[in-house]
Amino acid sequence: MLSELELRSIIEGSFLPKRCECTKAEDASLTIKVYDDRDRDRVDLEVKGINADKLDSSRAICNLITGLREDLKQAHVPTLKRAGGRGFY
Repeated sequence: MLSELELRSIIEGSFLPKRCECTKAEDASLTIKVYDDRDRDRVDLEVKGINADKLDSSRAICNLITGLREDLKQAHVPTLKRAGGRGFY
């Protein structure tokens, strides 16, 4: 199992050059925020309640990041074309 610092580094680094912030709550769940490129205070995507215990392999981490990237893309598509949640977390 990766340390919290290693996991944060992998997740946050995967969204560069965007700013990404990964925090761990008291209940050990993760919250991930990805910020807008131009307005660095505006959050483009925020996902709370990610079960960190399930991120126990590189595949699980990759699936999470892939799902977050898809959700980030969908956030920029007009509402009528959005398909809904991806279910990766």
